[in-house]
Amino acid sequence: MKLFDVYPLNDITITRAKGAQVWDDKGNAYLDMYGGHAVISIGHTHPHWVKRIEDQLEQIAFYSNSVQIPQQRELAGKLGKLSGKEEYQLFLCNSGAEANENALKLASFHTGRKKIIAFKKSFHGRTSLAVAATDNPAIVAPVNQTPNIIFLPFNDVASLTACFNAQGKEIAAVIVEGIQGVGGINVASSGFLQAIRQLCDQSGAVYIADAVQCGYGRSGKFYAHDHAGVNADIYSMAKGMGNGFPVAGISIAPHLQPRHGMLGTTFGGNHLACAAALGVLEVMEQEDLMQKAQAMGNYLMAAIREMPVLENVRGVGLMIGFDVPETHKDLRKNLLWKHRIFTGEAKPNVIRLLPSLALTKTEADVFLEAIKKELNG
Repeated sequence: MKLFDVYPLNDITITRAKGAQVWDDKGNAYLDMYGGHAVISIGHTHPHWVKRIEDQLEQIAFYSNSVQIPQQRELAGKLGKLSGKEEYQLFLCNSGAEANENALKLASFHTGRKKIIAFKKSFHGRTSLAVAATDNPAIVAPVNQTPNIIFLPFNDVASLTACFNAQGKEIAAVIVEGIQGVGGINVASSGFLQAIRQLCDQSGAVYIADAVQCGYGRSGKFYAHDHAGVNADIYSMAKGMGNGFPVAGISIAPHLQPRHGMLGTTFGGNHLACAAALGVLEVMEQEDLMQKAQAMGNYLMAAIREMPVLENVRGVGLMIGFDVPETHKDLRKNLLWKHRIFTGEAKPNVIRLLPSLALTKTEADVFLEAIKKELNG
């Protein structure tokens, strides 16, 4: 059997990793400024995280959600404390798409409505409703198409207000990334997120904060949406949650009430996934990684802004993007093949940086020196 060929692959075989570095099968070291799609939050193979998983594996890896799993309650308590949402409720699942799918479904259950507001350049996942709310027709199959999704311009309060004025009583939810990732690192303004909160309150709709990529401390606060100073009704989270172990969840405000059978999963919240997620939160707290992410992000952005060739440097914390002009269109490729540095991209010309929150100044300087060489070469 051969693999189903859906990924454009770099001809590199990664065999081991540590911190912000990975090594290929020939022994070459690479600096990981992308965290494997923003997944690596505390650094590759952090020893505390590894031990947490190993210790749990010696006890039990999995049993279903038909029995008590104390690790889930421990995780909920720790997550509530670090996120500042101690009164919220936690539902665990396996991926970001699944988290958003459950968030949208819960909003519809709660309101009894069908319409969802999403935004241009958004990405919410590849499952049925999540991909329908994603602004990329190329990945939406005919079976996923629905008239229940309304796409509006991002950061446009006037369009949002007009939509609520016209259809407010039909709107089940607004789903919004605090910082659009796949869309090219577009930061939601505080005024925009505050308007979403106000309009949802007025109409009875649910405010869903998609924090799958921009959450878990990456912006310097636990959720990027926190910078606006308002609470969402549901926060979805995934990528940084397990530092590479598949685990995800939604954090749900107290007024959204559960009933048995409303949501469900076989693998979500299993013992091993909870151990991995707890290991991440413990390292984040012990090593003060949110504060470090904010400081290192400010350092990187200030340095990149001093490079006049690169345009529109933007982001918050360690979620950074900048536009590459046509004259340097091979910059990302050269960083990988000449300097052995992984970065991300967004079409047509954006380089995205999403490294570990534990990135050091020495590692950041290696990246900056490589870019300078390419721009001045």
